[in-house]
Amino acid sequence: MNAVPPAISVSDLRHKYGDRCALDALKFEVAPAEIFAFVGPNGGGKTTLFRILSTLMPMQQGEASILGCDLRVAVGPIRREIGVVFQAPSLDNKLTVDENLRHQGHLYGLRGRQFAARRDALLLQVGLIDRRGELVEKLSGGLRRRVELAKGMLHQPRLLLLDEPSTGLDPAARSDLWNYLHQLQAEQHVTIVLTTHLLEEAERADRVAILNEGKLVALDTPDALRATVGGDAITIQSKTSNRLAKDIGHQFGFSCEVLDDNVRFEQPDGHRLIAKIVEAFPGCVEAITFARPSLEDVFIDRTGHRYRQDQLSQQKKNNNKKH
Repeated sequence: MNAVPPAISVSDLRHKYGDRCALDALKFEVAPAEIFAFVGPNGGGKTTLFRILSTLMPMQQGEASILGCDLRVAVGPIRREIGVVFQAPSLDNKLTVDENLRHQGHLYGLRGRQFAARRDALLLQVGLIDRRGELVEKLSGGLRRRVELAKGMLHQPRLLLLDEPSTGLDPAARSDLWNYLHQLQAEQHVTIVLTTHLLEEAERADRVAILNEGKLVALDTPDALRATVGGDAITIQSKTSNRLAKDIGHQFGFSCEVLDDNVRFEQPDGHRLIAKIVEAFPGCVEAITFARPSLEDVFIDRTGHRYRQDQLSQQKKNNNKKH
C-alpha cells in the first residue's frame, strides 16, 4: 500500500529581511487531516512562515510542497485548494453576513443554488444560519470570527490556514472556535495549520512546532514535548536568587538556573522537595511554586529563556512598516 503523501512538506526553508534571518533552515511535514500549530513569541518567524505557506510571499530558499504541488511554480493550483483566515479582519462591516459570503463565493465561481447550498451548510455549522441577514458590524468579535471561518471554507478547501485565530476572542468564543476546528477535522478531514502565540491554545493541536528566532526548536505532540522536560517545574522567588541556586545545587546535587531573578529547576516528584528546600534555607525563600511540565517549560528547556507572548523586537516592528 502506498503511503499517504503529506499535506505540507518543507525542507531547508530560509527567509531573510536584510541581514535578519526570519526563517532558518526549517524542515517539517504536516499530515493530512492533522491539526498542526506553530507557536512562538512575536518575532519568532510565525508570520513570515504563514505568508509563505498561504502564497502571499515568495520563497527565497528551500523546498516546499502543498497538497502535492510545488510552492515555487504552482501557486494558482494551491490557492484553489487552500482556505485562509487572516489575523486581521477581512470582512466588510457594512455588508451582511450573506453579502460577505456571496462576494467570496463569486471569486470561486459559486453562484445560484450551488452557492446557497454551500452557504447554508456552513452557516449552520458555525451557528449563524439565523443571522445571515445581519450586518457584520452588529456581530460580536466571536461571531465575526465564525463568519471569517465560513468565508475561508466556502470553496471546500482541503487545507485551512489560520493566522492567530483566537485574536480578540474571549475564552468562550475561543472554545467554540476549537470545537468547530475539531469538527472540520473529524467530519470533513480538513488539514488545519495555524499560528498562535498562546501556549494554552497550542495544547489543543495534534502536533506543535515551537519557533524561536526563526528556528524550529521543538516538534511533536504536546504530551511528547512535555515528557522531554526533566520532571516537575519548581520556581522560587528570592532576594538572593543567584546564591540560592548555587546552594540548592550543592545541597541536593542537581543544577538550577536563574530566570527573571527567580530560581528554576525541574525534578521528578519535585513537590517532595519543596518542604526540604524551605527547611534547608530558612529566610531565603519568599515564594515557591510547583507545576507539572507545560509547553512553556519545553520552550525554556530548548531556548534557555522564558516565553514572553508580548515580546516584539524593534527589527520586526520595522519590517511590519515595510510590508
